[in-house]
Formats: sequence, structure tokens, C-alpha cells
Amino acid sequence: MNDNFKSGFVTIVGRPNVGKSTFMNRVIGEKIAIMSDKPQTTRNKIQGVMTDKESQIVFIDTPGIHKPKHKLGDYMVNVAENTLNEVDAILFMINAEEGYGRGDQFIIDRLQRVNQPVYLIINKIDRVHPDQLLPLIEQYKEKLDFEEIIPISALEGNNVNHLLDVLKGHLPEGPQFYPEDQITDHPERFVISEFIREKVLHLTHEEIPHSIAVVIEGIEPRENKNAVYIQAAIIVERKSQKGIIIGKQGSMLKEIGKRARHDIESLLGSKVFLELWVKVQKDWRNRQVQLSDFGYNEEDY
Repeated sequence: MNDNFKSGFVTIVGRPNVGKSTFMNRVIGEKIAIMSDKPQTTRNKIQGVMTDKESQIVFIDTPGIHKPKHKLGDYMVNVAENTLNEVDAILFMINAEEGYGRGDQFIIDRLQRVNQPVYLIINKIDRVHPDQLLPLIEQYKEKLDFEEIIPISALEGNNVNHLLDVLKGHLPEGPQFYPEDQITDHPERFVISEFIREKVLHLTHEEIPHSIAVVIEGIEPRENKNAVYIQAAIIVERKSQKGIIIGKQGSMLKEIGKRARHDIESLLGSKVFLELWVKVQKDWRNRQVQLSDFGYNEEDY
């Protein structure tokens, strides 16, 4: 490690579905955060670690800040807001396609109270004409004194390296917090459960919005088969949702398992046997005991 090594923590905030997880996966180079076209997909702080010879940036992808409608929503917003004063820089990400909205003002009001530099990141520029960017930039300039405004496409990679260079220039000299080959601080169990939840979101569309949780019941290595045996439960709130996830003659559950297994095998680097089943826990998103059981703990924020 060189004498001028730089390191620090950078949080990514923004309305739901602006592309925070896509950006995280792009800069880390591997999939660690789930992606979905449904808002409020991220529920916990996802820490991604990017290390090169000169620096280490620990990115914190927070749940989208939104007006909560249940206890799970309260948890998600508290997690996001409490990262703001713990970091070296804040990336406020917006969607170039959608432009300014009421949800942005909700976040800006909170950003006005922080001392850290705030960078406005205009994402999804591949989806708009360049002429649309200037009025958008002028509009946001009036709302907050940003350190810098950087348009990017997290999906295509446009201008992402420039953003990283800007962040590296801002970071203080400091230690390497994580080994250079570590890309997330989350245990494998968490990432595996998120992969399964992502497949449910992809395949069930509007029928199962956010009333699901995934609990890993067991992970056992099978030495004689050079494989890993994983048991996981998909938690829903209603019997009708259970039927949708299982599907006709178990077809939906099989497809969820098949797609999730592909991602999990890439993560673990070994063959995976994945056993899934579905449980009904009524109104779990409003019950603190069940929220804690499923990994959403009040002490996390």
C-alpha cells in the first residue's frame, strides 16, 4: 500500500428506483445488490468495497428515501437517513428521465442539514437527449449548493470513471479498511437471500409487490458432491400470494429456484442444491418481532 493511500465512505441516496443498485454493481464489478424495476427494492444498507492501488471507497447503497407506510418503511428510511452523517461524501442520485419530483424535495430538506459534501449524480442519461440535461441541472442548482453535478449512465458506464476520479480526489488519506479482494461487508447468507428475493420480484410483477421476505433456513456443504445444499423460506402476507409464488403445479417456485441458483452458484463458485418453500406470516411488515426475525433490526439505525 502506498504512503498516500486514500480511503473513505460514500453513501448513495435518492428516490426509489433511480439506479443506486445498478451503480453499485457497476463500480464494484460484481453483483452484490439486487436490481428490480420496482421501487424500494433495497431494504438494508448494502456496503460495496472498491479497492485499487491508490484508494479504497466503501459505498453504502441505502434504501430509497420515501414517505413510509408501515414499520418496514420506517426502518428503511431510518437506515438511509442515518448514514448521512457517518460518511465522507454523499451522492444524491436522480433519474434524468423523471426529473424533479416531490420525493426529491423530501431528500433535499434532509441534505440541507448535513456538513458533508453532496454531489448531484444525474443517472440514466442514456435515456434522454443531451439538451434536456441543462434545464435539469439549473433546476437542481437552485435547490442545494452541490459540490459538483455529474451526469452518468450507471447501466452503460458513461462518465462513471470520471465520478470515481472526483471522489478519489476528495477522500482523505487513510487506512485500507477491508482486504483488497473483499467486495461487500454482508455475509453470504444475506446476499443469497437477496438473490432469491430479486427473482420473486422479477417473476411475479405487480401481484407480489413488497410483502415478501426471504429467510435462509440452512446452508450445508456436501463434501462428497462438491456442492452446497441451501434451504430457504419465502415469507408472504396472504394465502393468495402463496399460491401465486408456488404457481400451477409448482411451476413458478421452480423457475424462481432455477434463476436464483444460477446467481448463487456464481457467488459461491460451486454447485448448489436449492430447496425453497413458502410460508404465510400475516402483516409481518408491521410487526417488530417478525421484522427482527427477518433481519430488519432497530439497532441497525
